[in-house]
Amino acid sequence: MEKSFHRFSELFAQLGLRMDAAGIGEFLEAHSPLPADVLLADAPFWTPAQATLLREELLEDADWAEVIDRLNAALRAPKGRS
Repeated sequence: MEKSFHRFSELFAQLGLRMDAAGIGEFLEAHSPLPADVLLADAPFWTPAQATLLREELLEDADWAEVIDRLNAALRAPKGRS
C-alpha cells in the first residue's frame, strides 16, 4: 500500500476550516501557543466533531497522523515562529 502525503490545507478542509494560506496562518496565530499539558484533540477551540476527527485519524490512519503531528507542533510554537 502506498502512503499518501497530506498537506495542511487538506487537514484544514477535513476540519471544516479555511484551507487557504491566510486562513491557516490566522488559525495558528489565534490559537498558539497551545499549552504543553493540553493534548491537541482536547484543545478548547475544537468542536466535538473536529476533536473526534483528530483522535480517530491519529489512531487509525498513519497517512493523516504525520500532518496532524505537524499541526500539533505548529500550535505549540511561540507566536511568530510557526
